[in-house]
Formats: sequence, C-alpha cells, structure tokens
Amino acid sequence: MIITCVILSTVGKVSSIKLKGSHYVLLVCAQMAKKLYVGGLSFQTTDDVLNASFAQAGTVVSAVVIKDKFSGQSKGFGFVEMSTDEEANAAIAMWDGKELDGRTVKVNEARPLEDRPPRRDNYSQNRGSQGGYGGGSRY
Repeated sequence: MIITCVILSTVGKVSSIKLKGSHYVLLVCAQMAKKLYVGGLSFQTTDDVLNASFAQAGTVVSAVVIKDKFSGQSKGFGFVEMSTDEEANAAIAMWDGKELDGRTVKVNEARPLEDRPPRRDNYSQNRGSQGGYGGGSRY
C-alpha cells in the first residue's frame, strides 16, 4: 500500500495520522533553512570566501556570489543559506553593515523571487513586415 501525505504544521511538531485499521504514521517536520541576501560585495569576493565568512555564525547550507552570465564577473551581491533561523539571525547581526573584502555589506533575509512579465523578444515580433528584405514568413 502506498500512501502520499502532505502535512503543513509548525516546525519541530510531531504529528500522527491514523490510517485504516490500527496503523499509525509518525511525521516529524524538519526546520527549513533560511536564505539571506548579501549586497555590496567586492567583485573579488568568491563563493568560498562568502561561505567561510558566514560559517562563523553557524552552518552554511550554500553560499553563492551572483555572476554575469556573459563576462563571469561578480554582480556585487550573493545569497547565503543558513541551516536554522537562529543561525541566520546571528549571521545578519554579525555581518550587516560590517566590512568584508574591503566593502561594507548589507545582509538581510532574502525576499522570494517576484513574478515578472514575459521578456520582450524583439527578434520574433512583427516577423511579417521585414521592410523589403526577405519578404516575411512563407507559412
């Protein structure tokens, strides 16, 4: 028998569900990691430097400096994911407004990515009028 359950509850809460008959399933909700935004980074700051710096405040799940996809150069900000809320708050207190690699950094809780309108694609718009070159689509 395969049973799929989704339980929404508070962190650390133990829930039991009674299934048909006398079978019980225990569910323990794990604590989620908290992602932090780190702004004002030096262009020389690497993922490893970011990881090592924030590890002073607790367990770092991930640390990434955002880079330009064409040049590979840092965009001057990144994200650090801490394992618990307490460690994330400690990291904010430790690093917000402090100097890292010669720059004062801004650290706060990352906001979720907002929905953006679709990107404008100048190439495929108005394919019917090509101004005398090519004559448009055949199909």
